[in-house]
Amino acid sequence: MNLVIVESPAKAATIKKFLGKNYEVMASNGHVRDLPKSTMGVDVENDFEPKYITIRGKGELLAGLRKAVKKADKIYLATDPDREGEAISWHLMAALKLEDKKAKRITFNEITKNAVKNAIKNGREIDTDLVDAQQARRVLDRMVGYQISPLLWAKVKRGLSAGRVQSVALRIICDRENSINDFIPDEYWSIKGDFSPEKSKLSFDALFYGSTNGKLELKSIEEVDKIKKEILKQKYVISDIKKRTINKKSPLPFTTSTLQQEASKSLNFSTVKTMRIAQGLYEGVKIKGRGNIGLITYLRTDSTRISEEAALAASDYIENTYGKEYVGKSNVNNAKNSKKIQDAHEAIRPTYVELTPAQVKDDLNRDQFRLYQLIWRRFLASCMAPAQYESTSVKISSKDYVFNTSSSKSVFAGYMNVYQTDEDKETSKTHLPKNLSTGMKIDLLQLEEKQHFTQPPAHFTEASLVKTLEELGIGRPSTYAPTISTIINRHYVSKEKKNLYMTELGEVVNNIMLTSFPSIVNVDFTANLESLLDGVENGNIRWKTVIENFYPDLKEAVDIASEELEHVEIHDEVSDEICEECGRNMVIKYGPYGKFLACPGFPECKNTKPYFEKTGLLCPKCKSDLVIKKTRKGRRFYGCISFPECDFVSWQKPSASPCPKCGSVMVEKKNKLVCTNEECEHVMDIKEDKNKE
Repeated sequence: MNLVIVESPAKAATIKKFLGKNYEVMASNGHVRDLPKSTMGVDVENDFEPKYITIRGKGELLAGLRKAVKKADKIYLATDPDREGEAISWHLMAALKLEDKKAKRITFNEITKNAVKNAIKNGREIDTDLVDAQQARRVLDRMVGYQISPLLWAKVKRGLSAGRVQSVALRIICDRENSINDFIPDEYWSIKGDFSPEKSKLSFDALFYGSTNGKLELKSIEEVDKIKKEILKQKYVISDIKKRTINKKSPLPFTTSTLQQEASKSLNFSTVKTMRIAQGLYEGVKIKGRGNIGLITYLRTDSTRISEEAALAASDYIENTYGKEYVGKSNVNNAKNSKKIQDAHEAIRPTYVELTPAQVKDDLNRDQFRLYQLIWRRFLASCMAPAQYESTSVKISSKDYVFNTSSSKSVFAGYMNVYQTDEDKETSKTHLPKNLSTGMKIDLLQLEEKQHFTQPPAHFTEASLVKTLEELGIGRPSTYAPTISTIINRHYVSKEKKNLYMTELGEVVNNIMLTSFPSIVNVDFTANLESLLDGVENGNIRWKTVIENFYPDLKEAVDIASEELEHVEIHDEVSDEICEECGRNMVIKYGPYGKFLACPGFPECKNTKPYFEKTGLLCPKCKSDLVIKKTRKGRRFYGCISFPECDFVSWQKPSASPCPKCGSVMVEKKNKLVCTNEECEHVMDIKEDKNKE
């Protein structure tokens, strides 16, 4: 009898089907050993040796595995094909004392009969470089968490934590929030002309470009009015027409990052939800007539490469379903040429391209079906021919001024027969009359001006944060989801609709990290650490060397911060709110969700209530106190203390003075005051407002 050990029961059920009676397949249910929770678990005095212990609750499971090991002729460790999977197999070797047994490590990128049987034929030794890379990451993260978290408890009260990657992600979000809050909009205008060929009832729109000497920027209504008067006096002709065919390349198949981004945008899935569902699709789902089968390849990858076998299968399917002209060039070797790409295994794709979403729909729940459909369509599209558009650009000129317009129409759908993103769906809304020609006289029927304001940077979403982390080299495919989940669960960041917002608690933690541990939250430093971990994986760097170089600086920063933080303990601030139950002045406390009011008579009196910090300003609507409030998810805003009688709210701090132009409320942005009326958006210096007072 041969024994195969995997992580999960679902994966075990899928593999068992391929191997027959001579194989027993058992699950370890993830890791069986880890560093202890009660201590850091790293012996810094003894070459940074980790102190691994059996995870609580795994004793009975390990006992069952040991019994199976004694009966087995051969043992195959079939955990996931990445650093963590290699580490789990290494820990199983130690926990089950397999050193002297006939134990082999096997990996496969997809759970299919051929892949599993080929893996068994090609069993190998544990890749210690992969294990060491995982050990280095685990030890680094443990050192940061167990050294810095106690300082946060001392500074901001209990229940908080710091992490090596999560702290950088928090800083990135905070920097974006600061950019948004400091943004001052600039006014600009556009002019749209309605044109018609002479003696024609058809008309079309064109946008004002500028003079015959170049582009003109219109910054005010006065400039617009002046230009309009001159434009209306002139005669227009079509001065240039350009037609061209545009090929829009088919998209690359999904990596972990791009799958998380697209699932967030099109399915509204969180990164954690995407990975959980994808894990189930990889490990196996029961399909009528087929039993348990893995529907997709391994879900943690940064490569866009696909196997030659998969590319040929896709080409055959496309030719038989859509026609030969829809078959694209092979994507077998389309991995990005980047040092950040590990390219350990293939892109995420369906294991059986002929198994369409429609065929498996009845066997999947709604979320599984939607994600499988997304992966299947993206993979098939990546193997299809480009979409083709016919683009027409028209320049309309007078003696002094130029207008431009363009339109495009599809001439060959290509991959868009299968897969379209929101960007693909955006088509030109301008419909140009037929038979336009250079030199043709054009009548200007009317002009329409429109006021615009420049927009601030967008708030991060989970999708855009994943993209940014990947571009900066922060973390790896397996870390994006847990990193984002941690900062949301810790209430450092709130998620409203799709946007991520800093909470007051997040700002406090970020400020501490920036002040006391600048290297930990330094983007370049963290990205360099990731490169060093890749060096460990490649066998070029000894893993303990990375730790040896990192720990002294961390310890020095912790020691310095410890001395400073001893003298900045937060004492309970006495408020002017009276406890309704015992008559004491309530005190301001800081919990995991921010500030709140509590009775100092605890535990005799357990009264608590929300804390509203007064701004010293009066509500612009009713003149009651204006206070700082927080949403249920922890995002800060300004509101009237008389709510619900008064419903005034603002995300930015309001000014005591109304807008001098329209009388609306003005809010502070950096050193400016900006009118909240979208039709006005008057901007003035804060100093100017104070001078009036």
